Amino acid sequence: MFSSQVAIVTGGGSGIGLACATHFGKLGASVALFDVNQAALTSSRKSLQAQGIKCIDVKVDVTNSSSVESAMQQVYNTFHRIDILVQAAGITGITGINTEDVEETNFDLVYRINVKGIFLCCKHVLPYMKKQNYGRIVNIASVAGKEGNAGMLAYSVSKAAVIGLTKVIGKEYAETGITVNALAPAVVKTPMVAAMPDEQVKYMTDKIPMKRCGELNEIANMVGFIASKACGFTTAFCFDATGGRATY
Repeated sequence: MFSSQVAIVTGGGSGIGLACATHFGKLGASVALFDVNQAALTSSRKSLQAQGIKCIDVKVDVTNSSSVESAMQQVYNTFHRIDILVQAAGITGITGINTEDVEETNFDLVYRINVKGIFLCCKHVLPYMKKQNYGRIVNIASVAGKEGNAGMLAYSVSKAAVIGLTKVIGKEYAETGITVNALAPAVVKTPMVAAMPDEQVKYMTDKIPMKRCGELNEIANMVGFIASKACGFTTAFCFDATGGRATY
């Protein structure tokens, strides 16, 4: 399905990012893992390579333009094309607190990683995709960006911004062969979620009609479709993966 294609996955060291990278690799893609955690990157790369997947890892600070630009160039120099960018890098920040208790520094950190990081990766990958008149960008948003999760101001606001950013870029590049879409999952079983307070996870799970968390393979399969050639007439759109929670 993805034979001869090259997929970059940010946040590829764990969670949704690693699940997506594994999915693409098993379907024939060469994979570049981006993450700020070198230990996680090395472990994930070795795991993928042990499965016969062609893979490199690149330590990247997605909030730093020169770091992102250099990483994109490294991938292009290695594989000579970039077909897919999946942006799974992100943080929740401090959760379980009301707005008056949100610290400005934490708000800024969440926004810098979750929004600026996605902007910078789009900015620096688009020229490569334009050269080949083809590309698929999938930005991982959240149902929190649509509906807002109480106790998660910074995260909810940042994911709403990801959806808006996706719609803008998708429209700008709609005639280039590049599609830009988002996926808004509900709570998914990831290390990031495991680190959240139990009551916050319960609050989110209770809102899901299926009464369970999403599974990593379910998200990876959905991302795989969005990033495929089959999904050619959809751009600037936010897909749903919420077990029935999303109302629009």
